[in-house]
Amino acid sequence: MLAASVVVGAGTFGTFPRLELVLLLLLTGVVFWIAHVHAHLFGARLAQRPPDLAVVRRVCREEWTIVKAAVPPAVAVGVGPVLGLDVQGGQWLALSVAVTGQVGWSVAAARQAGAPVRLLVLSALVNLVLGLVILASKLWLKH
Repeated sequence: MLAASVVVGAGTFGTFPRLELVLLLLLTGVVFWIAHVHAHLFGARLAQRPPDLAVVRRVCREEWTIVKAAVPPAVAVGVGPVLGLDVQGGQWLALSVAVTGQVGWSVAAARQAGAPVRLLVLSALVNLVLGLVILASKLWLKH
């Protein structure tokens, strides 16, 4: 959802719109990753005891999926010209990839957790609705 929100909120681009959107997607992923790592390490653990290097590495690794989630939409923007898409077409492709990824990963996580089928479906539907809200906001904002 973060990547989809970045695409919607990107607005006007400068001289190199595709490159700027790719960098914005990736850098936003990295910044949110750092924020999540910080929150995990210092939010709960610092009150008890300082984290050791093993804990820092584990939290960094666990939260790395935030950065990885930004890669497919960034790639979608980058390959847009190969597919004959203008900048706006690349944005729509990136949004589609981001929402599809969110739905797919939510189902995969629920499945890995052993959730029953009805919860898998519910997870997919909730994430799809959230994605559609983001897509609708793009239409509403008329980027």
